[in-house]
Amino acid sequence: MYFRKLLNLLLVLILTTLTCLCSGAFASGKKSPESVRKLRPNIVMILADDQGWGDLGINGNTNLRTPNIDSFARSGASFKNFYVCAVCSPTRAEMLTGRYNVRLGISGTSRGGERLNLGESTIGDTFKAAGYATGAFGKWHNGMQWPYHPNARGFDEFYGFCSGHWGYYFSPELEHNGQMVKGNGYVADDFTSHAIEFIEKNKDKPFFCYLPYNTPHSPMQVPDSYWKRFDGKDLKMRNRDPKRENLEHTRAALAMCENIDWNVGRLLKKLDELKLAENTIVIYFSDNGPNGWRWNGGMKGRKGSIDEGGVRSPLFIRWPGVIKPGMQIPNIAGAIDLLPTLADLTGVKIVGDKKLDGISVKPLLLGTGSVMPDRMYFNCWRKNVSVRTQIYRLDGKGKLFDMENDPGQDVDISRKYPEITEKLKKAVDDLKKEAFTPFVERPFTVGHPGAKQTELPSRDGQSHGTIKRSSIHPNCSFFYNWTDVGDSVTWNIEVLTGGTYEAIVYYTCKKEDVGVELELSFEGNKTVNTVTQAFDTPLMGQKENKVDNRESYVKDFKPMTLGTLKMPKKTGTLTLRATKIPGKQAIDLRRVILKRIDK
Repeated sequence: MYFRKLLNLLLVLILTTLTCLCSGAFASGKKSPESVRKLRPNIVMILADDQGWGDLGINGNTNLRTPNIDSFARSGASFKNFYVCAVCSPTRAEMLTGRYNVRLGISGTSRGGERLNLGESTIGDTFKAAGYATGAFGKWHNGMQWPYHPNARGFDEFYGFCSGHWGYYFSPELEHNGQMVKGNGYVADDFTSHAIEFIEKNKDKPFFCYLPYNTPHSPMQVPDSYWKRFDGKDLKMRNRDPKRENLEHTRAALAMCENIDWNVGRLLKKLDELKLAENTIVIYFSDNGPNGWRWNGGMKGRKGSIDEGGVRSPLFIRWPGVIKPGMQIPNIAGAIDLLPTLADLTGVKIVGDKKLDGISVKPLLLGTGSVMPDRMYFNCWRKNVSVRTQIYRLDGKGKLFDMENDPGQDVDISRKYPEITEKLKKAVDDLKKEAFTPFVERPFTVGHPGAKQTELPSRDGQSHGTIKRSSIHPNCSFFYNWTDVGDSVTWNIEVLTGGTYEAIVYYTCKKEDVGVELELSFEGNKTVNTVTQAFDTPLMGQKENKVDNRESYVKDFKPMTLGTLKMPKKTGTLTLRATKIPGKQAIDLRRVILKRIDK
């Protein structure tokens, strides 16, 4: 009996020691044995683009059907008060860093203003350092040129586009790890397929899969099989101000949301087939309010607004066997909380030394604590700030609203509650003093050692003279109407590695305009070549658009080598000129590519 008790005691001690060792390795974020790594859950993060809180069946919208997302939401936790930013790039930056966008150098959504400061560490950096395979598939929107590119921000694999937006959704030009490729089918389907391939490839080790869709953002293009469900459909649920609603735009957006739902179903089914579902945390949210005046639960505001309807997003988190199905979490939370929460759930150490604005909501998800610190959540866009507490919202004009009893922000109660109003106003002023910094225009980086080539799209260039841009939205635009030899396109660049570069332009040129001579110059050095081949292609997107929009139409462009250009390590102006125009105009220009050819 004595020896049996002694033996049992020794077994308990051994098991306890092993458990502690495994737990320590698990929590440290360091590479651990295969048996320990398998304990770490995978992560799939799905981000919709311009999908409002109300664009889901589970949130009460009967205008559409989203059975896959609804079922997924019921199998995990739903956050009733989850907040993001008013527009795309700031939300992505906040998710990546756990910090408010006003700290991150985000000043806009294009022309370089969307770039995440280089001193920031990302969620990709954190999980890559912990031994996870990391991949991003879709719309990045936080910088294109290295070291702003996703491959330089912690993601081993990237397939999609880096610009703020794209003008064509059916087998468009995309990029794969910095190299331009042609997409395969409708973009949301294509991004999902690549995410699934990534999961299959990395099924035997922990992975972080980021799937940022670019829909239902405009242009309002969707496969006909989805559009037929909504073409001419009577929409029973309307915006709080029906006169402002464009029903065709709403129908197209809802059709795109149903396509997202189908793709979410594909991904969840693959996790089941690979027997990964129980060891995978899946997250679903959107980057801002709806991109049109449509039903959104009666909330005030839409995309671009820092009122409730512009910044409230759905958030669903599923982890079978760990997060209780059907949980409804009323506590306010937001995009800044995702990094600390996921790191806490997985036992991974956060990379970087910057103080986070976000907090871990793990206690809410695991049911170990329903009471969280009383907090203020700030929604910032440009110089405007609104602040949300569990009960109140102070809007950007200093009006106070009781969000529990007045979710539509109809009655200003700032005079009724002056102390609360002043407290929140002071908090906004303090944030502005502490976090807001004047925007400093940054050059576009060229020749980073980690990049095989640098793309300088027309989006990032400045036209001079008669040259026009194909859209007021620069994102995937091109330059045209180049009629005078005095015209030029310039880029403000910083050459990180001096040397000789091959210069390539992507152009179109009519047959009668062949013979145009192009000159690319930088800091006194130049290269010149003549366009000898016509390449005139039609615009794409008109017939696919269900609603007219202001996004740029696109077309195919032809690459042409201008020659080699010596570029010193320096900040300066890269200039493209047409020194000879024998016809009516020079070229239409999509981009310049610079490839370093010496070490």
